[in-house]
Amino acid sequence: MPEISDHYKARQPSGIRVAQLEFEHRKDGVEAVNVAIGNVILPMHPALKKRLDSIKDSPFKDGVVPYSSSIGLKETREAFLNVIASSGFKTEGLHVQITDGGSMAMEFIILGASGHFNGKERPLLLIDASYTNYGSLAERTRRKTVSITRHLHDHGKFSLPEISEIEQVIEKHRPAGMVVIPYDNPTGHFYDHKTMVKLAKVCVKFDMWMVSDEAYRELYYTDHDTSSIWGLTDKEVPGIEGRRISIETSSKVWNACGLRIGALVTDNKEFHDKAVAESTANLCAPIIDQWIFGALAHVSHDKLRAWYHKQRAYYKTMLHRFTDDLKKRLPGVIISSPDASIYSVVDVRNLVDKGFNALDFVMWCTMESKVAIDGKDYTLLVAPMAGFYNVEKGEPNPGRTQMRIAYVEPPDRMELVSRLFSELFNEYVRHHEKNN
Repeated sequence: MPEISDHYKARQPSGIRVAQLEFEHRKDGVEAVNVAIGNVILPMHPALKKRLDSIKDSPFKDGVVPYSSSIGLKETREAFLNVIASSGFKTEGLHVQITDGGSMAMEFIILGASGHFNGKERPLLLIDASYTNYGSLAERTRRKTVSITRHLHDHGKFSLPEISEIEQVIEKHRPAGMVVIPYDNPTGHFYDHKTMVKLAKVCVKFDMWMVSDEAYRELYYTDHDTSSIWGLTDKEVPGIEGRRISIETSSKVWNACGLRIGALVTDNKEFHDKAVAESTANLCAPIIDQWIFGALAHVSHDKLRAWYHKQRAYYKTMLHRFTDDLKKRLPGVIISSPDASIYSVVDVRNLVDKGFNALDFVMWCTMESKVAIDGKDYTLLVAPMAGFYNVEKGEPNPGRTQMRIAYVEPPDRMELVSRLFSELFNEYVRHHEKNN
């Protein structure tokens, strides 16, 4: 038989998908509560649902489904600008390109904001723990990444290194761009405007692109204002304009993960033009999905802000309930502060010995263990965190004792998560101690 490439031979499933892939092989009738991946199971925004319901009267009613232009439908681009403006940010001078989900926007950005520059290779700077797909897509496109690492304290807050430490990493590796996730996946860390300004000044100082992944914009649960790269201007950070790029998506705030519509937004015309040129090889994003998301171009800012308020209230309740309950069930556990996005990091480092590995625990839950609740057998699928850190070989990985919880199951099933996690964890520890 022909050989597969070395890249495929080495490829392992993403940490956010591995539990689900393995669970599909299980045959004992156990039901999984899947909080390993941010697959939101909620109705879409009403304007999107209305478009979906009216598809029989859509431009596709005759069965003709053509390509759109590679830049995307005008209405869909206007929808993303309307969304950004609804958060209070100016959109004049912003260029929008529609992509096949936020993931494709990431890939186009990696291709343009890292790689070879006048013959010299420059990596992309990540802030660990960082969303796993950045590392995976960089590897796929043969781009390098470097990282700075946040620390999760016992009180649940993540902290960035001092600016001087960040600058030391930049001086050593000369990255061409920095990725920031203001409403952070996976940590739930919220980057307020003051923090964004500090990081923007670093990008200007070292002539770097500033890339902001804004998939969860408006999903924050603190007293701060909405934070965004589009709130940064030359007035406050001289030189930041012209190096700003954001990743937008239909997935999270709009409960439309399966639409696979994203956008690359930038105030740099040359970057935009070249990204569109790159996307011509992909032809276009799904046109029916573009048409559905385009409905948001016509929704008033007041109605969009009411939607944000509703979404925040929904997630804030679940985040706090889970955090409080798991702390009661597992004294000594560390849970990241529920400040933003739809995730919590659970760290069991104070409860285990040095031999504990979160991936082993996740696979044990996925393939072997179960908990009986009200006459049904359940297990829990969570994401091991080691793959969210880009540590050098031989260095300790903080993700060894950490797992990510995504608040994506319906409320009644989310109520089971703290119980399932604590009981499965305690059973695993007993099992591990017995066999070692």
